[in-house]
Amino acid sequence: MKIYYAPNTRAVRIVWLCEELSLGYELHKFDGLTDKRMREPDYLGIHPLGRVPCLEDDGQHIFESGAIVQYILARYGDGKLAPKPSSDEFANFLQWFHFAEGMLMPPVNTLVVETRILSAEKSNPTNIARAKKLLGRMLAAIEAGLGDKDYLIGDFTAADIMCGHAAIVAARNGGDIADKPAVTAYVKRLQARPALEKSWDID
Repeated sequence: MKIYYAPNTRAVRIVWLCEELSLGYELHKFDGLTDKRMREPDYLGIHPLGRVPCLEDDGQHIFESGAIVQYILARYGDGKLAPKPSSDEFANFLQWFHFAEGMLMPPVNTLVVETRILSAEKSNPTNIARAKKLLGRMLAAIEAGLGDKDYLIGDFTAADIMCGHAAIVAARNGGDIADKPAVTAYVKRLQARPALEKSWDID
C-alpha cells in the first residue's frame, strides 16, 4: 500500500490506522496543503482535487479518508478495530465513524478558512460565531456519547480514528472542550497512543 500524505491533515488517519494494525505501507509525503506538487498533472491523475489522503493499492487509487479506512479494514483488518455486523455495537460504531465528516468537520473547516486562510479583512465574524456554536453542539454530542467510557463504543475502534481525530482537530481550531471533561480526557487518551504520535508529522 502507498499512502499519499501531508502532516496535520486527514491523511494522519490512514497512517494511524496502519500503525494500529501493524500494516506495512509506503509513504509519499507532501510538505503540506500548499505543496505545489499536489497540483501537478501526475498527482491530479491520482487525486482529481490534488488533496490528501489518497491510497494506492493493487493498481487502484482511493481517496476520502473514511472510504480508505473502510477499505483497509475490509481487506487487511482481519476483524480488528471494528465490531462484527451482528454485534450490538455495530450501529453505534457506524454512527460515530460517519459523525466525524458528516457533523464534526464542517464547522471545523469553516473555522480554519475564516481564521487561518482568509485575511482579517476578509474573515466573516458571523461565520466564525456560527461555526463555533455548531462545533460546541457537535462536541457536546461526543461528550454525551462517551459518558464514562474510554472510547466511543467501549473498546478502541476505527470510529475513534475517524471521530477522535476530528475531535482533536476541533480542539486545536476553536472548539472549546474546557467544559467537556469526557472529551478532554478522550483527546488526551488518544494523543498518548504511540500509533497516533507517529502519524501526525512524519519525517
